[in-house]
Amino acid sequence: MGLLTTLLRSVTWWNGATLNTLIHTRRKGVKVGEDDQGNIFYRDRENKRRWVIFNGEAEASRVSPDWHGWLHHTYAEPPTEAPLPRKTWEKPHEENLTGTALAYAPAGSIRRGDPEDRRDYEAWSPE
Repeated sequence: MGLLTTLLRSVTWWNGATLNTLIHTRRKGVKVGEDDQGNIFYRDRENKRRWVIFNGEAEASRVSPDWHGWLHHTYAEPPTEAPLPRKTWEKPHEENLTGTALAYAPAGSIRRGDPEDRRDYEAWSPE
């Protein structure tokens, strides 16, 4: 880690794990698995506490449903040992893009570069 990265981690939590979290993870954490985004999941030796070290921005919607269930003790076994059965119609997990430049904007939205005129209503004009 470079000096700037170390400094950022010591004072922020959204740029990855803080130094205290990394120290705690190194001392007491047992690595359980990793997801397709590079997030690493840990538990303590007694399997009472579970946590994730994000690869990049700490955003909860980047955790897939199966790992979310394991983190919250819904499932006893992690997805690496007991993966959830998938239906043929299920789509892959996507993070929540609300509030980002990649968020969905409908055709008439002013956030679009080329907003279309709305045709689903008539604007009221005073007489």
